[in-house]
Amino acid sequence: MSKKNIIKAVVILVVVVGIGLLINKKGTDSGYSVVYLTTGEVYVGQLTTFPDLQLRNGYILNVVKDTTDPSKSNFQLNPISEALWAPESLHLTTKNVIFYGSLLKTSKIAQTIAAKVK
Repeated sequence: MSKKNIIKAVVILVVVVGIGLLINKKGTDSGYSVVYLTTGEVYVGQLTTFPDLQLRNGYILNVVKDTTDPSKSNFQLNPISEALWAPESLHLTTKNVIFYGSLLKTSKIAQTIAAKVK
């Protein structure tokens, strides 16, 4: 097999695998990701990783005491756009990120955000 044919085969393989990954990703995730920082803050939003970590349309996940039972906690999703500092997007420093990952469409947070967006 010539070098040209090998290169063509590799390019076709990469394109097919890339398309497959995109189709698979579109079917399972909500378009939103969760980001957990070293400060303990948890953000949810649309995350891009290139050229840097950037979170758009974000929410802050807060833990609050239950008003009826102080021994229990509840979660609140507050839009960053409603915060006093309300940035258009957050540029995150990778050394401050413990982990990040895509949310499934079936997760409670993704369902809550989808209901808010409608």
